[in-house]
Amino acid sequence: MTIPHVEQLTDSDRLVAIIIHAEYCQPGIAFFTPNSFSQQLAAMCHPKGHKIQAHLHKPLPRQVLHTQETLFVKRGVVKVNFYNEQKQYLTTRTLKTGDVILLVSGGHDFEMLEETEMIEVKQGPYAEKEDKERFVPEPREQ
Repeated sequence: MTIPHVEQLTDSDRLVAIIIHAEYCQPGIAFFTPNSFSQQLAAMCHPKGHKIQAHLHKPLPRQVLHTQETLFVKRGVVKVNFYNEQKQYLTTRTLKTGDVILLVSGGHDFEMLEETEMIEVKQGPYAEKEDKERFVPEPREQ
């Protein structure tokens, strides 16, 4: 199903990323991730006066096997290169102010095309040495 201003990037049948562009706006709440994901991504658009009932989140044990991260581009422009699990280049997207991306699987790198401010949300606690495997991508034709 195609949703305007929402991209799902895949490698074969494996979801790599979900991008919600700043122009996205559909009434109500829309979840873009399956319940099995440890990071849930939804967008909400409600009219003036709409209320969400007061609530709290109860303790609930969860098991997280892979870090998924969500980036909010507050301002600027950033180029994102995507790689599969074998570290092979897949595709590139450019994000701008107001865009949101959920990085689901595979690898990625970033190049700021303008001064850029982003907010990152991911599972914690963050353990850099155990969490990330840095690599140098294979050269590719431009």
